[in-house]
Parts: sequence; C-alpha cells; structure tokens
Amino acid sequence: MSVPPENPFTSDTSPSTNGSILTDKSGWDGKLRVGKRAEVVNAEILSDPDYSDEDAPPVEQIQADEDLLEDYEEDTDEIDLVHSRVSSIPALRLTRFPNIEKLCLRQNQISHIEFPSNIGQSLQDLDLYDNLISHIRGLDHLLHLSSLDLSFNKIKHIKNINHLKELKDIYFVQNRIQKIENLEGLERLRNLELAANRIREIENLDSLTGLEELWLGKNKITELKNVSSLVNLKILSIQSNRLPAITGLGALVNLEELYISHNVLTHISGLDHNRRLRVLDISSNPISQLANLNHLDQLEELWASSNQLSSFNEIEKELADKKELNTVYFEANPLQTKNPALYRNKVRLALPQIKQIDATFVRAV
Repeated sequence: MSVPPENPFTSDTSPSTNGSILTDKSGWDGKLRVGKRAEVVNAEILSDPDYSDEDAPPVEQIQADEDLLEDYEEDTDEIDLVHSRVSSIPALRLTRFPNIEKLCLRQNQISHIEFPSNIGQSLQDLDLYDNLISHIRGLDHLLHLSSLDLSFNKIKHIKNINHLKELKDIYFVQNRIQKIENLEGLERLRNLELAANRIREIENLDSLTGLEELWLGKNKITELKNVSSLVNLKILSIQSNRLPAITGLGALVNLEELYISHNVLTHISGLDHNRRLRVLDISSNPISQLANLNHLDQLEELWASSNQLSSFNEIEKELADKKELNTVYFEANPLQTKNPALYRNKVRLALPQIKQIDATFVRAV
C-alpha cells in the first residue's frame, strides 16, 4: 500500500547495523522516513539549539579500563556501538582494527571527530548520527569514505569534506546549517540530505552533476532555483519550506519523484519538461485547481491531500488517461469534506484505473 510520508516536521535512505531503526521522538530517522519507535539521546539539541546546563552532572564516560570492543576480532570489517555512552573516539583504540569498513557510533556523546590514520585505507561508511559534534574535522585520512552521516548534531558549517572524492551519500539532517557550501569536487555524490536545517537559498550545487537525490525539507527556502546542473536528479524533496511556486525544474528531465508538500503553492505549474515524474506530492498547499498534469504520462502516484480542490471534473480531465496511475490522495479537500459519503465512488468513477484512494485499496467490482 502506498502511504504518503507524514510531514515529520509538524507533529524535499540509514538503519543501524543490528537491524533496528533509530529515530527521533516523532518517529523520524532523519531521512524523511517514519518508523515505529522513537528515541533521541541528545534531545536538548532539538528543542533548544543553544542548550547548556552548567549544573548538570558530568556525562558518564568510558573508563580507561573499559573496552567496549573486546568482543570484536581484530580483522572485523564492521563495528556497531549504538547508545553506548561513548564520548571519546580515541578511547576506543580503533588502531587495532585496520580492516574496518563500516563504523556506526550513533546516539553517543561524541563532540570531537578523531580517528587513527591507519583505518583510512579501509573505512567506507561512517555513521555519527545523534551526537554532540559542532565542527566537521578529523576526516583528513578517511579518503575512501562513500557514506557519511552527521545528522542530529550541532554543525553550523559544511566544510572539510570536499577532499573525500569517493563520497556517494551525505546525511546532514537536523543541524544548524545556514548555507550550502564547500561541496565542490564531490563528483561521485549521489545523495545529499540537508533537511531540517536553516538554509534559505539553494546554491553551490553546480558541480554535483551526478546527484540523484536531494533532500531539503524543513528549511527556509523561498525560491526553487539553481538546480539546472543537476541533470541526473531523480528525487527532489523540498517539503515544509516557503515556496510560492514550482520553478527552475526545466532542465531536470530525469526527475521521477517530487515532494513539495507543506509550502504555499497556489497552483500547479512549472512541470512542462518533467515528463518522467512517477510520484508527485503537493499535499498541504492552498491549491484550488487541479491543472497542468496532462503531459505526465508516467505518473503513478499523486498525493494532493489538504488542498482546496473541489472539482471531480478536473480530476477526470487531468488524470483519466494516465494508464500507470494507481494511487491518489484527495482527502481533506472540499472534494471529500463536502460529500464524504459519495467521495470515494466519485473518484473511482472518474479514475477507473485507480487501485488505491487515500489509504484504502479500491475493491474490485
């Protein structure tokens, strides 16, 4: 069943190695995906960015004689220390693990990034989600990193990573970043997640021509621009910003998924060249007319809940010929609220190919 992502910012792809998904108190794992459980260890950095408690007891730290890694073989290629009270990376003595490829230190009390140089030849995946890191540094020797997760920290500036030429995935969700910068040279980057920061402008992405996914939800962006160089982009999420219109997407001919809910869109436009769109999410905008969708022949899912749509004729006109369309969401529109008893039948009559209306499958007649 297709379910549109609940907006994680009102209550546009990294589970831990032990199989459990670590999320914040709203059930968000930092990557615009909602799980079933929630736990954020350093919750104060979410509620108050300038949190400081001088009277708080000292953080419990790893003692010198406590070896959290004593059960790991020296030739191990994966280490997972989640919620383990780690405050010092040097205290882990990672030098003894020269073959480590994946290191997960989620939900700890780490404030400084310090790694021995000998693991730089092997380490590919570094996960420091939900710690107390304020500055990106200490990555000089990690030249083979392909994935870097620094979500849910206290970072203000993107820096000291553009020498990591093999990076494919960057996760900087829920920090204090105000500017997209210092990403030049990351030609292999495929996924960039910057949701829940303080970004006001899309900029400095020109060199990221291989980017396939860009996540910018819950920022302060007022104009969709400066993305024309991202010709390989397949997913754009820019939910919960301040966009009054869909603009600047003309060059994104490979775009397949656009999530632009919870903005201030008043009409649908600007998608003339995005003929490969399969998923379009325009939920929670003040849109009153369903229009300008005729050319989207590959559309499979349209999420348009909580708008001001009122015409079943528009639905039929714009969507009836879409053979691939299987899911629509129109709940919380006048379409549904003014006549809830007949709503589903009318949608089904207008769109006989539909398999799912809102969260419910359509029964075969």
